Amino acid sequence: MRPSATSAPTKSATPVPAATTPAAATWTPPPANGTFDYQIGGAYTPPSGVTVVSRDRTANAASGLYNICYVNAFQAQPDANAWWEANHPELLLRDANGEVVIDEDWDEILLDFSTAAKRAALTTIVGGWMDGCKSKGYQAVEPDNLDSWTRSGGRLTKDQAISYANALVSYAHGKGLAVGQKNTADLSTANAKQIGFDFAVAEECADFDECENYTATYGNNVIVIEYTQSQFTKACAAFGSKLSIVLRDVDVTAPGSGSYVFKSC
Repeated sequence: MRPSATSAPTKSATPVPAATTPAAATWTPPPANGTFDYQIGGAYTPPSGVTVVSRDRTANAASGLYNICYVNAFQAQPDANAWWEANHPELLLRDANGEVVIDEDWDEILLDFSTAAKRAALTTIVGGWMDGCKSKGYQAVEPDNLDSWTRSGGRLTKDQAISYANALVSYAHGKGLAVGQKNTADLSTANAKQIGFDFAVAEECADFDECENYTATYGNNVIVIEYTQSQFTKACAAFGSKLSIVLRDVDVTAPGSGSYVFKSC
């Protein structure tokens, strides 16, 4: 952009600098095969050697590490149900009787991203959470439950999920945050590229023989979480030299809980 024309300056006048276009935001995915810890169940001091950590958006980032911020972008956290009902009841997915549709496995209400207007409203809300992640020092986000359409009883579609995910990724990238595909192993490489994901966070991909689905799209930039020793061993044998792999207890608890487990390969 050309600077605005001004009258001839006097000796004491300060020159007017040329206007510049703001630099585009940049983002960096987590380092491939970095030692990873999954702390979405509660933040704690990372074990020695850990370089990448994922924590819930309510937690502070870990100083000096690459931090991924967990956000439940497609379903409502159970402890947030009252907030959603009070502030955005129209964004909760409902059946023909007006009852909320629930993911029975996790007791989570599905969010309704079935229309462009609802996707825009949800992107504004979740985008605010991402702003919080950025302000706390996170470098990436993992929006969870991309595959919620498969639990919607046909009320939501894959195409709607892709459109909503693309809006979230665009927002995050605009803030300088990388974005990870969370699970959904059957998402094609073409769909993942359409959305704009930068890496993957895959739970139990060795258990379900799905790790290759993610590496086909993201190469070595895949983070794997296994919850049993046998599947962790399987993952390490096949991908331990290439991918970030961690064994955690299924409740992802903190040290001292009695059920806490952490191993990496």
